Amino acid sequence: MAKKNPISFHLNVDDFLPATDSEKEALVQMRPSVGFFKDAMRRLVKNKVAMVSLAFIILIMFFSFVVPSFYPYRYNQQIRGSEYLSPMQYSDKELERIEAGEKVFPHILGTDNLGRDYAIRVMVGSRISLLVGLIASAIILIIGSIYGAVAGYFGGWVDLIMMRIVDIIYTIPDILLIVLISFSIAGPLEKLAMMPGFRWIQVIGANLISIFLVFALLYWVGMARIVRGQILSLKQSEYVTAAKALGASNARIIRKHLLTNCIGTLIVTTTLQIPSSIFTESFLSFLGLGVAVPLPSLGSLASDAINGLNTYPYLLLAPAILISLIILSFNLFGDGLRDAFDPKMKS
Repeated sequence: MAKKNPISFHLNVDDFLPATDSEKEALVQMRPSVGFFKDAMRRLVKNKVAMVSLAFIILIMFFSFVVPSFYPYRYNQQIRGSEYLSPMQYSDKELERIEAGEKVFPHILGTDNLGRDYAIRVMVGSRISLLVGLIASAIILIIGSIYGAVAGYFGGWVDLIMMRIVDIIYTIPDILLIVLISFSIAGPLEKLAMMPGFRWIQVIGANLISIFLVFALLYWVGMARIVRGQILSLKQSEYVTAAKALGASNARIIRKHLLTNCIGTLIVTTTLQIPSSIFTESFLSFLGLGVAVPLPSLGSLASDAINGLNTYPYLLLAPAILISLIILSFNLFGDGLRDAFDPKMKS
C-alpha cells in the first residue's frame, strides 16, 4: 500500500473500516445509570467516619427510646435507702433481698440524691435532648425553607424587606427572650393544662414550650439565608422558565421545582442544626430553663450533679460525656452528608 502524503487532504479509507468485536468490547463501558440520591448514598457509605457516627447515633436512639420500655427501674422511681450509690453498688436492703435469693438488677451508673437509678435517668434525659433537637430542627427547616424560598424567588423589594427582618432577628438575645417568654406564658399554660385534652402541657412544661417558641421565632434565620442563596441561583434555570410558560403558580414552582432541587442542602443543613439545637437545650436546662421536674434532660442532670462534683463526680461524667458524643456524632455525620451531596466532591 502506498504511503499517504502527510500534506494531502485525501481521507484514509482504512479509518472507516468496521470495528472488530475485540475493539467494540474495549470501548464498551458497562456502568448502570445512577440517580443523584443513590450516588450520594454510595459516597456516604464509603465515608467510614460518617458511618461510625451514624452507628453511634442509632445506638444512642436504641438506648434512649427502646431500652427504657423494659428497664426494671423508672426515671422517677425513688428507692429509700439507696441514695448516692456508686455504679454497680447495692443498698443494704437490696443486699438483704439478694441474700434471701431474690434477683435485684444492679444500678449500672449508681443512684442520685433521691435514690433514683441514674442509668434510666440518663437514658430518658438523652431521649428528651434528642427529641428537642429533632423537633426544633424540623421547626427551623419548615420556617426557614419557606421564608428563604419566598424571599429568594420574588426578589426585589420583597427580598429586601424580608432580609432586613432577618438582620433584626439576628440581634435579639435568645436567652433573654426565653426568660421573658417563660414568665409570660407560665400562667396561661397552667390554666390551659387544667382543661381536658391539654394534660400534656404539664408533662412538657412551660420552659420547654418556651424553648420551642424561641426556636420558631429566632433560630430559623440561618436556614432562611442558606435557602435564599440556593433559590437565587436556581430560579434562573430553564425548567423554572418552562414552568412559568406552562402557567404554573408561584407556590407550585417554589414547592415542586425550587425546594425539590435544594433537598440536598436542606438535608445537610438540618442534620448540622440538630447538634446545635441539642446543645442549646442542654445549656438552657443547665440554667434551669429546660424541662420540668422530675422529667430529666442531659443538661438538667449535669446541673444537678454540679453541687456534688467533689464527692460524686460520676453523676456529672455520664451526661457530660453523652452530650459531647451525641453532638460530635451528629457533626461528623453532617459533614459526611455534606461531602456526599456536594457534586464538587465527586472523584
